[in-house]
Amino acid sequence: MPGRSIILRTLFLFILSFFVCGCVTIYNPATERKETLLIDTKNEVSLGADMDRELQAKFKFANDPGMLRRVETIGNRVANYSDRQDLFYHFKVVKDKELNAFAIPGGFVYLNSALVEAATDDELAGVIAHEIGHIAAKHSVKKLQTVLGYQILIGIITGASGQASTSQALDVVFNLVNLGYSRKDELLADKLAVRYVRRANYNPNAIITFFRKLQKDAEAKGQNYQVAFLSSHPAIEERIAYIEEQIRLNPY
Repeated sequence: MPGRSIILRTLFLFILSFFVCGCVTIYNPATERKETLLIDTKNEVSLGADMDRELQAKFKFANDPGMLRRVETIGNRVANYSDRQDLFYHFKVVKDKELNAFAIPGGFVYLNSALVEAATDDELAGVIAHEIGHIAAKHSVKKLQTVLGYQILIGIITGASGQASTSQALDVVFNLVNLGYSRKDELLADKLAVRYVRRANYNPNAIITFFRKLQKDAEAKGQNYQVAFLSSHPAIEERIAYIEEQIRLNPY
């Protein structure tokens, strides 16, 4: 069928044009290297907002004014020193008894209420800084474009992504959070956390003390229990040693 051949060829050229024109190459100060991305900041924020709406329907969120004010105050103070100042950061508290935290593209950071209650201000700053580190390094964005590629790119650009594509993107991010980032990504987020909390005038050693709290909580619940913040390839002791080294090497 000649008509079908023309349609397929046109679609291929359409996809290719978006791939060529849609790519952006930037220097990322968080990773300290040039990176080529299919998803720019505007589209990342749009996708993040769509994903956040799904999460609003999926989870119960805390509405305690004091708790939210504390999280936003600490979060905004840390975010002021993020290597990414091209987006607005959102800090939200999920009603949950597990000591957990995660982030999605577009500057959205979520902390479980139990974690907020268990952490000191310095420890909370460390957790938030770690999640901001993942956002600054665009770890989830890179994972999304690797897994979804053209599909999500075209959906975002044309505005035809719809709920199904958003749900798929959210599944990819949640899978990344639950299975853990790569060793390299986790250690970079830890390094950036030390940098951000120190610049925000919080105590970076609190990152280590909260790691110990999380480790103790996980051990008490059994070896099959995993905390997203600790669910990674580097062993907890390796991460603590790495953070201690970063504190020594990066006084400012």
